[in-house]
Amino acid sequence: MRATKDWKDYELLDSSSGERLERWGNVTLIRPDPQVIWKTPKTHPAWKKADARYHRSQKGGGQWEVYKNFPDEWDISYKDLKFKIKPMGFKHTGLFPEQAVNWDYLREVIRNAKAEGRDEIKVLNLFAYTGGATVAALSEDAHVVHVDASKGMVQYAKENVALSGFADRHVRYLVDDCVKFVQREIRRGNKYDIIIMDPPSYGRGPGGEIWKLEDTVYDFVELTSQVLSDDPLMVLINSYTTGLSPSVMNYILGSLIVPKFGGHVSCDEIGLMTTNTGLHLPCGASAIWQK
Repeated sequence: MRATKDWKDYELLDSSSGERLERWGNVTLIRPDPQVIWKTPKTHPAWKKADARYHRSQKGGGQWEVYKNFPDEWDISYKDLKFKIKPMGFKHTGLFPEQAVNWDYLREVIRNAKAEGRDEIKVLNLFAYTGGATVAALSEDAHVVHVDASKGMVQYAKENVALSGFADRHVRYLVDDCVKFVQREIRRGNKYDIIIMDPPSYGRGPGGEIWKLEDTVYDFVELTSQVLSDDPLMVLINSYTTGLSPSVMNYILGSLIVPKFGGHVSCDEIGLMTTNTGLHLPCGASAIWQK
């Protein structure tokens, strides 16, 4: 499992009985997590002193129970990157802290390519959410196209980019269905050196397009391979879909990207270290093709 040790403003304090106890800056939250099937004693004192707790509803969704007053939104940092935190519906906070390992990987690939003489490095960030990877790529002065079907999430990403001081760098934001966008990019002949995707398990595009990951991920990776440049650097797939293991994504990249461009694929779970136990909470899975 890959997990960063470099967070200062985020901390997974403890996890037990279907919940995780987290510190986001100076705010402590309790959120549900289906991976937490263990029932270890909740000995950490912050369990009784949290600022808010998210309760799931049996009818779907849920709501926050606020114990202490705190801002509707606040800022946290990861290294030199800054992000806005907003507790939202469906337990989200606007950021997946375990993704920091992928941000670091992305930054290193861009930095190394520039050191070897690559000038303009083009990054396509699909299903880009609130722009964690976009901010990371812009920090290395890459040219980024950020695509997400949600207008609200694209606006959120713009706020994160501005917060980190990168609003004047080379970035385009598009509210669009990712499949249709890639199809148009193929027709236009546009190419990218790095492609990042974090597709949802299930979703709808702006025009009601239905996305079911297990049925579409292979075809979508095959489609996106057509917008890779002649000398690409990286393709990264991340997934939070139960059952879509790192090895499955490894196989997809190995069968679609390696025959075209060579290189190699690595894959692993990504997660967070729990302060109270020293153990790691699995959060998602990533596979990375690199030249």
